Amino acid sequence: MSKNFLLFFLLFSFYGFSQEDAWVYFNDKPNAQAFFDNPLATMTQRALDRRLAQGITLDVSDAPIEQSYIDGIATSVGIEIKANSKWLNCLHIRGSITDILALNSLSYVDHIRFANATLNNKMINSNPFNPVNKQMETTTTFAYGNSANQIQMINGQVLHQANFTGSGKIIAVLDSGFIGVDTIAPFNRFFANGLFLGGYNYVAGNTNVFSAHNHGTMTLSCMVGFVDGQLVGTAPDAQYYLFVTEDVSGENPVEESYWVQAAEEADRLGVDVISTSLGYFEYDNVNYSHTYEEMTGNVAFASQGANIAYSKGMIVVASAGNSGGSSEPHIGVPAEASNVIAVGAVKSDRTYASFSSIGPSFDARIKPDVMAQGENAVLSTITGVITTASGTSFSCPIMAGAITSFWQAIPWATNAQVIDFVKQSADRFTTPDALYGYGIPNFQTAMDIASLSIDEPHKTVFFVYPNPVTNQVIVTFPSNLEEATISVHNALGQLVLSQSISRNNIKINLEFLETGLYYYNIKGGSLLQTGKLIKE
Repeated sequence: MSKNFLLFFLLFSFYGFSQEDAWVYFNDKPNAQAFFDNPLATMTQRALDRRLAQGITLDVSDAPIEQSYIDGIATSVGIEIKANSKWLNCLHIRGSITDILALNSLSYVDHIRFANATLNNKMINSNPFNPVNKQMETTTTFAYGNSANQIQMINGQVLHQANFTGSGKIIAVLDSGFIGVDTIAPFNRFFANGLFLGGYNYVAGNTNVFSAHNHGTMTLSCMVGFVDGQLVGTAPDAQYYLFVTEDVSGENPVEESYWVQAAEEADRLGVDVISTSLGYFEYDNVNYSHTYEEMTGNVAFASQGANIAYSKGMIVVASAGNSGGSSEPHIGVPAEASNVIAVGAVKSDRTYASFSSIGPSFDARIKPDVMAQGENAVLSTITGVITTASGTSFSCPIMAGAITSFWQAIPWATNAQVIDFVKQSADRFTTPDALYGYGIPNFQTAMDIASLSIDEPHKTVFFVYPNPVTNQVIVTFPSNLEEATISVHNALGQLVLSQSISRNNIKINLEFLETGLYYYNIKGGSLLQTGKLIKE
């Protein structure tokens, strides 16, 4: 056997048969119309209502992946399906390079993207394995504390005093596991008041979320934990879904796919806010690792999913990361995504915590977005002990819970408006920087800004009458608006009318609609008004 042939054989043996992670993307969804005809078959009414309230229509990304495509990949030689994404119409798969590339022969496969970017460029690179620390680092100090400071720093107590505690809102927590949540005292109120709605463990493939790891227990306690005189979460009356997406045994891109799959489920269930104290930059296989140059807002798989979650009407709040003192101090995935609120950490005295990951993003966007207490944050351990720990893992849920309670106070607002109000309330809004972003929000200020946005004379209301309507509805305009757009959706969330209207053209024909309940959105200038119509 010649040396050249031997070298080729060894390379083929290593690279042809070694296991790689990849995403296989499909070129269509042939049964999408069946979904549009009956979206309630796969989505909840609450999910549709959340979109209706924000003028968001269903699109093809909401339709399930074609099952025959999944079956075809599942039966392909050497391929293991690890996760799926209807939003991105793809599967996360694992197999040899040869077996993965063979999928290109399938007519319904659009393209394949390897987690190892060098393989996408058709280059063979070394495949070193270098285990990295999970980006969920926490430093428990065991110092006894009171949670007042972390709430009062952002003026969150103002929300609670006005009875805005997250009631009526739903938060999805994406984390590594929630050991002890179902048994320890700080969560007794959580279960007694029916705040736990369910969840799923994507790593284990079962519904057991009260296992695997303690990190989710601690982050959840910052929002819903309650021990009188010791710990009060920032959204103690919100309801919660718990999802395990982080595999604590190692760092692999499949965790990004689990994350997106959980975000899709959160959307389907009608969740309002996603809180995720997870971050991705380096992987055990260094060829899978992200680079700073990729931090442009929508390149990484989880960042793409987070942006889509925002487009569906949810707010995604993510920890900035704990790499501020490392050789790569920048914020990672998905916090770097364009439409994610990345939360950095400050000390109890409002000064920057040295471990908090910094900005800007590679494309020079402001990151982090906002800050909250992350050093010596007060929380619960898995044994129910109230203690302190440090990390952006905790500044994230503190902020996510406060945002949820704030959204309860302004139910008319879209997710984009809520985010804008929060940023505008922050103490460095006019002078953001790479350490603090826009700074520490003040929820009293945010309430004031939101109040002004609806109290100004030119933002009064459109008048829609008659209601119930038989054939024709009339829309009258606020004093200084001349044009607007009205959209009407049926009870399934399907768009049935979209029409431009003006002060001189205020009559809208609805004769073609069947009798029943409809929802309207009228957008004119910066005013968005929503309401219900009864068609007789």
